[in-house]
Amino acid sequence: MLAIALALMVILFKVGSFLRASSHSARPAKSEAGVAYRNDRIASEPWSIHVVQVDRSRPDLGFYSAHARNQILGVSLLADQARAIPAQVGQAIAGVNGDFYIRDHPTYTGDPRGIQIIQGELISGPSTVCVWFDAAGNPHLDEVKGRFEVTWPDGRRTPFGLNEERTGGSAVLYTPSYGSSTRSPREGREIVLERDGDNPWLPLRAGQSYQARVKQVREGGDSKIAPGTLVLSLGTRLAPLAEAVPVGTVIRLSTATTPDLSGAHAAIAGGPAIIKDGVPFKLTQQPAGTSGNYSEASKYQRHPRSAIGWSPTHVYLVTVDGRQPGLSVGMKLAELAQYMVKLGCTDAMNLDGGKSAQMWMKGQIMNDPCQGEDTVANSIFVIRKPTAP
Repeated sequence: MLAIALALMVILFKVGSFLRASSHSARPAKSEAGVAYRNDRIASEPWSIHVVQVDRSRPDLGFYSAHARNQILGVSLLADQARAIPAQVGQAIAGVNGDFYIRDHPTYTGDPRGIQIIQGELISGPSTVCVWFDAAGNPHLDEVKGRFEVTWPDGRRTPFGLNEERTGGSAVLYTPSYGSSTRSPREGREIVLERDGDNPWLPLRAGQSYQARVKQVREGGDSKIAPGTLVLSLGTRLAPLAEAVPVGTVIRLSTATTPDLSGAHAAIAGGPAIIKDGVPFKLTQQPAGTSGNYSEASKYQRHPRSAIGWSPTHVYLVTVDGRQPGLSVGMKLAELAQYMVKLGCTDAMNLDGGKSAQMWMKGQIMNDPCQGEDTVANSIFVIRKPTAP
């Protein structure tokens, strides 16, 4: 009976693969001024690749980094993130899913693994490679390191994380973009901060220095994050530092990064870089010792993928379907790099893949996600800027 059941499962899987392949013919090409979509089918693998090509010379086009519900915690559909883009910023034309994010901890679901900047606001700190667009709209790709630190009145300095889970020995700064409260553990202390005079304040930006006045010092965690305030949460090892900053004390906060992201209006993390300065990711075999590390081993396996890259004339958003033998088997990172080289890309970065790999355009998902349309934490969209009155 077991053998019969297994045989039936194999037959059903093959039938399902055939139906997927026969019912998903290549998507028709779509385009509008400066933005073109196509579905590239390569039968020999097979691969189904979805490409959005954006003309870099058009001043009416820009890029927007979005997050579910415009805050760190939470996930949502790409369509919902597109609709949430403020009308005064522009209208979403096309986009792909973004960074890897926390999935396995319900309290912190949606927290991106790396940096994110939305319309100039720094909502998540750097930890890996990222793509950012400067004030002139030009794309950049590099590993970004944060030099975030608080300077206490006596001159001591303490590094801090931004809008993330706080552990016992760390300091984390929380902004209103994180959520309604810090969700930090009871152990430790939290310092509620407000604006000091007319000095620069929220929204928080990369590469800036801030003066903050202590409004309240609280024992424990999970402090409320009121609009216009920050909360500096100190783990048990750092909690004694709060004793030196009574209410009214002014402390300094730095959001410096290397390289300097001052003026960046959009940033999204991912990784690894699959093309850097014209040099593609070339490893084709899984190195020894990575079989137990899924994130490392997956680089050398075929999976659904999303990526962003650019040539001197265009920016490309790419999604490769995968885990569907009758339609598309997915790509290794080296294969994705080579494909984007063929597009003309001189720089490109891998984004979150697997079931998250999705491309949206003008109201619909364009690719065939391996588990159907699904929620993600963040995304990157090409937008049409509003016309001047």
